Amino acid sequence: MPEQFSDLVLRPLAAGETDLFTSLPAPADLGRPLVGQKFATLDAGGEYRPEWSWVALRAGTVVARAAWWGGPEHTEPVALDWLDFAPGEQQAAVALLRAAPLRAEYGLLLPPGWREVPALRTAYEERAAVAEAAGLRKLVERYRYTWTAGRDPLPPRTGRLVYRPEPDDAAFRALMARTMEGTLDAHDRRMLDTRGLAAALDETLGILDWMPSPSEWRRVACTQDGEVVGLHVPAANTTTPCIGFIAVVPEHRGRGHSYDLLVECTHDLVGYGATRIAAATDQGNFPMAGTFARAGYPITQEGVDFAPPAV
Repeated sequence: MPEQFSDLVLRPLAAGETDLFTSLPAPADLGRPLVGQKFATLDAGGEYRPEWSWVALRAGTVVARAAWWGGPEHTEPVALDWLDFAPGEQQAAVALLRAAPLRAEYGLLLPPGWREVPALRTAYEERAAVAEAAGLRKLVERYRYTWTAGRDPLPPRTGRLVYRPEPDDAAFRALMARTMEGTLDAHDRRMLDTRGLAAALDETLGILDWMPSPSEWRRVACTQDGEVVGLHVPAANTTTPCIGFIAVVPEHRGRGHSYDLLVECTHDLVGYGATRIAAATDQGNFPMAGTFARAGYPITQEGVDFAPPAV
């Protein structure tokens, strides 16, 4: 270890050390606290594994921390959720990320308009520098939305398309493959460019299959004469109903059908009992961002995703 870090202890938590991790004060207006999430290890009733939650200690005091998340079925972490450090301890955070044998995408949550707040902009720049020094690379900036019943109007269905289930997994996968052509989604583009179409489909369908919402909710959208237009997937993650997937096949793009699909997906979720619906899209995906705005979905957070090197 370099001389300037010779007094650092870099290690994962042991069971019962939730309080050690949370002993480092962290901003309440960015990262996981922004959505009301608190850190706790599994033994303390939380959702983080001690061995995937690391701290950097100097003279017994936590000066940096990082925690990766994964579901019970995951053998490797899915996301880096927490990354914090004391003032002036960015290099300790870099050393921590390098020491931990864990790799996953880092998604930093920020409030809307964060660039106009100097303290938030500085906090972002510091975390971005730490992530990049540890080998992660900025992938995309995203908008996160929350539609709330009683606050946000339910947009009326357009009636332009008809919808049907597709119980055959192979047929649904084939339709999704058509929507991947020319996609504006940065995660899909990265996977397509580095590992190919099959891997991109595996990743997206894997996320949808992991969600506890039933696959029977998935819908194929068609014109009135039966021509396939696209797909929409009403879904639910572990905490909130969400817009799982919306995409239009290339030959039907530019006709506003993403709006038809989003409205239908919203109505389906409300019909299943949703009173809050989460959604997200890349900031550079201007057509979809415009669709969410038109449908009355307010931006509740922004996010910046940093990805590990492609393998």
